[in-house]
Amino acid sequence: MTEKIAHYLGIDFCGMSLETPLVLLSGCAGFGEEYTRVTGFSNRDVGAVCLKGTTLEPRLGNPPHRVFETAAGMLNAIGLQNPGARYVVDEILPDLDFSETRYIANISGATVEEYAEVARIFDASPIDAIEINISCPNVKEGGMIFGNDPAMSARVVAACRGATEKPLITKLSPNQTDIAENARCCIEAGTDGLSVINTVAGMVIDSESGRPILGNNQGGLSGPAIKPVALLCVHRVYQVAKAHNVPIIGQGGVTCAADAIEFLIAGASIVGIGTGLFYDPLICPRINQGLIEYMDRKGVDNVRALTGTLRCNSPLTV
Repeated sequence: MTEKIAHYLGIDFCGMSLETPLVLLSGCAGFGEEYTRVTGFSNRDVGAVCLKGTTLEPRLGNPPHRVFETAAGMLNAIGLQNPGARYVVDEILPDLDFSETRYIANISGATVEEYAEVARIFDASPIDAIEINISCPNVKEGGMIFGNDPAMSARVVAACRGATEKPLITKLSPNQTDIAENARCCIEAGTDGLSVINTVAGMVIDSESGRPILGNNQGGLSGPAIKPVALLCVHRVYQVAKAHNVPIIGQGGVTCAADAIEFLIAGASIVGIGTGLFYDPLICPRINQGLIEYMDRKGVDNVRALTGTLRCNSPLTV
């Protein structure tokens, strides 16, 4: 990173020093190595990489079809395919270059106890932080069952808090009645940060057969189509989180610097890049440059100053 980029974009998030406010989202960059095969790509262009969702035991994931492109994004129903937490720690983490960026584990479970056990396994690893996925819309066990119930969300967070001293980031679902209340419960249970939002539940149907195209029937919608939903969720959560100094990863449809800036203004401290990588694997350095140009134009000397600067036209009802 150049001195100028570090000056404008360097930020602390949950005790981690990040060189840029961009994070590669779980499920979009494998276990940190997939995009390194692309000429010109570097993990040094982002502050952190969230690794693929990991469970206690290996999972094969859902039957096909598992991905479907939509008019303004994509539906996925991968089903948390992964080799299991112990394999990730023993076989995958040793090959990652922790001098390049920060690495964040993303964990899931079918029970509260399973979440805690996976957190305990990663606690004994070099991983920098743990993201708790309580909001996956395309698995039948766990997933939204935990994330749509604030009390259950808090139980999962509390169990993970008791299993690790690493920073905890809780990934919240948009598929619930009151995301701000859920955020409040997770903060009280001990989360250090919040990730807002996960994908929006959706379906696509083959009109000829009359059947869902995805093997799981439903999946998670990501991409530009969900950005307006995500922005509102980030701002609502920010109204709760700011009083506790709990930072937010804002995400959902970011494909350019202007998108990232909107999330920062809405209340995010850093910004997640997911489906945008599929549009353009080299999107991150372009967003970094766009952020610097915007801050130059606005007379802002660090990205921290943009967080939560939204000027509402009328009081926002949380």
